[in-house]
Amino acid sequence: MKVIIFGATGTVGRLFVEQALDEGYHVTAFARHPQKLEIQHPNLTLTEGNAMDPASVAGAIKGHDAVVITLGSGMSRKSVIRSVGTANIIAGMKRHGVRRLVCQSTLGAHESWGNLNFFWKRIMFGALLRPVFKDHELQEDLVRQSGLDWTLVRPSAFTDGPARGTYREDFGSNDRSLSLKIPRADVAAFLRRQLSDGRYLNRAVGVSY
Repeated sequence: MKVIIFGATGTVGRLFVEQALDEGYHVTAFARHPQKLEIQHPNLTLTEGNAMDPASVAGAIKGHDAVVITLGSGMSRKSVIRSVGTANIIAGMKRHGVRRLVCQSTLGAHESWGNLNFFWKRIMFGALLRPVFKDHELQEDLVRQSGLDWTLVRPSAFTDGPARGTYREDFGSNDRSLSLKIPRADVAAFLRRQLSDGRYLNRAVGVSY
């Protein structure tokens, strides 16, 4: 399978690239500076481009079987890279007949708001990261309305460290027993799993400890 990932040099994107290559996938890493990956592998293609540029996005998607989105805004609180970039990706997929889309969002988006505690509801997403959170929700709306074979993955707050593999998934939208933390390596592994597992096709699914 040939998969292209947008946001390949981010913390989760980089881990996804490494894990997908280990599993035998042919991976195209799309980023503004893909050489930052510093990964050499015969099945890895580095593609330089900007997700905000529809033409470069569409050109990169051609010939792939699946698309993974792990776009992030870095330290910016006003970036719309997730929504605008995702809109460009969806348009490119439709143009070239690519159906499978796996998109990383965030726990708390839309109906999963009930999973969050006071800190995340009122301080982080309610105030400090409000524009970022709204861009996540717009991104999800675009994916849901795309008509593609999509899966939205909603991880809780990222932590460092190795994958543990014992995270919880597909919990109820009002489950408040979560730690609201998960290692990035576990998120990358879950994203990779969606490429061969259709259990969550056309669904949004939360992952957390």
